[in-house]
Amino acid sequence: MDLESYRRSYDYSRARDIMLEKTDSKHAPWYIVRSDDKRCARLNCISHILRSIAFKKIPHANVKLPKRSDKGRYDDQSTLRGRNFVREIY
Repeated sequence: MDLESYRRSYDYSRARDIMLEKTDSKHAPWYIVRSDDKRCARLNCISHILRSIAFKKIPHANVKLPKRSDKGRYDDQSTLRGRNFVREIY
């Protein structure tokens, strides 16, 4: 953050408040994302956007999987040991 923007942070906040007061309406609302924790902010924003999209459930038939052939003859997990994986957070 540069020194001038730091010095004017309250001016920016007042301008934000005036903008929200003048432009926030029932038919076009503003949504504010608290972003002290950037990761949570992104996830909350994505969740909010997805929840705002109207959708209807599409009926589908249940799928019955066939039995696997040659079960137990090949260990498909052993070749993955020691590989790089994306960390599972959720």
